[in-house]
Amino acid sequence: MSPDASTGWKQRKAAFRGFSGETPNFKLQSTTLPQLNSALGRKEGGTELLSTVEQKRLLLSKNTEATKKSLLGQFLTPERTAAFMASLFPDGEGNCRLLDAGAGIGSLSAAFLDRWRSGGFRFKRVSVDAFELDSALIEHLTHILDSYNNRGDFVANIRQEDFIHIAVESLTGDLFSPPIGPYTHAILNPPYKKINSQSAHRTALRRVGIEAVNLYSAFVALAVAHAAPGAQIVAIIPRSFCNGPYYRPFRNFILDHAALCHMHLFESRSKAFKDDDVLQENIIIRLECGGRQGSVTVSTSSDDSFSDLSYHEHPFDRIVFPDDTERFIHAPTSAEQNAIELSPAIRCTLADIGIKVSTGPVVDFRLKKHLRDMPSESTVPLLYPGHFSKVGTTWPIKGMKKPNAIELNADTQKWLYPSGFYCVVRRFSSKEEKRRIVASVVEPNTFGNVPMLGFENHLNLFHENKQGLPESLARGLAVFLNTTAVDEQFRRFSGHTQVNATDLKLMKYPSRDDLIQLGEWATQQETLAQDKIDAKLRDLML
Repeated sequence: MSPDASTGWKQRKAAFRGFSGETPNFKLQSTTLPQLNSALGRKEGGTELLSTVEQKRLLLSKNTEATKKSLLGQFLTPERTAAFMASLFPDGEGNCRLLDAGAGIGSLSAAFLDRWRSGGFRFKRVSVDAFELDSALIEHLTHILDSYNNRGDFVANIRQEDFIHIAVESLTGDLFSPPIGPYTHAILNPPYKKINSQSAHRTALRRVGIEAVNLYSAFVALAVAHAAPGAQIVAIIPRSFCNGPYYRPFRNFILDHAALCHMHLFESRSKAFKDDDVLQENIIIRLECGGRQGSVTVSTSSDDSFSDLSYHEHPFDRIVFPDDTERFIHAPTSAEQNAIELSPAIRCTLADIGIKVSTGPVVDFRLKKHLRDMPSESTVPLLYPGHFSKVGTTWPIKGMKKPNAIELNADTQKWLYPSGFYCVVRRFSSKEEKRRIVASVVEPNTFGNVPMLGFENHLNLFHENKQGLPESLARGLAVFLNTTAVDEQFRRFSGHTQVNATDLKLMKYPSRDDLIQLGEWATQQETLAQDKIDAKLRDLML
């Protein structure tokens, strides 16, 4: 990020507020609201009317079957989000070569071109390569891009081709495929579909050294690969890439080849693509290809109205911790450091404590013939997230949709743990649940005199070499993990509802002795209200 990036962003932030009903101020890059309305086909003064592009998007979104959207991973970009994304680019001059891969009907290109036509960029000429496979959208895309071709300084190349294959062939120098790029700019809302490990896409990507588990990471990686030095890329993608082992190759690729300059987070998981009922936490990122990594701007808004836009600058070592080999990408939403970051009392790894965390080994559909609705003499308890609540462990639960027990025999024993105290964390939180990390203590006396316990795959469990934990250690872990500070810290790098065992392994913890003391304190309390455990953690960190 250039030295004046912070100042530039402040100006761009002020400029963008013009879209939200405040007095427009587009000194650096953008346009006045009447000019924007005119460019998008609105009538002067008709700020309540949707633009032509937005009208088409809403109509297509309404009339496109959900199965087709899922099949293509196709969710068209809302107008305000597109305008915000276009506002993130630094001012530019000379000739612009813009990539819009997965262009849809052209919402992102239109936002970029609107900014150019209204004086926000000083480009002499712009050419756009717009890739879109869906034949149903090509007519709309052509019409929208053609509307900008009235001065002889703009060229639109609409390519109804597979971007991944074309981009890979360009990188490998295929004689029958003309090269694409290098691009000076890219604006992307790539498809979200997963890529099968044996698919033609996965094979093609490996030819150029890119490991991607879904289309969105493939599109961004290929955009980086086809970028000119100093090129700017703005993309809206699921936040899930920020952590987890599956995305480590993608994180390594973009962090090795580009500087991360800006991240924007929506506080609501469902608002970025609300017209398509997408429940996915999305993030907007800006990359500078080949750039020198500097501080990172993190902005937030409640939703895609951007009416409460706020931002903070952070040093890069708060975004990607220097000692983190996984290179998790954190997204602090305030200027203040998290309490856990600041505390010298929370610096231990699980190895330091002498315990491990694993995903529950019982995958119910694979052991279906051994599962039982209710316990009997030949079974042992099978524990699901539904067996745990704030009041403790309830088992068995009559009428529960999941089985309460699993047969203890030669086929199942290797998937079970000896009865004892454990700390468990649910792997998934519900739609808009307040907490991500929810920890509980497994108390063996709940189940009577049973030799083994089954932990279903939707639970993570802390154990000592596949044995139970000392009671106070299990209780102390649960207290620590249920604090607000831990949940806030986890949300900085977790962009989805899943809590993986890998995530829990990479967290820092109090020492074993401190966790045991927390557990002993917990057993002496009549209730463990949130404010009480948060206060206890603060005492520990002093």
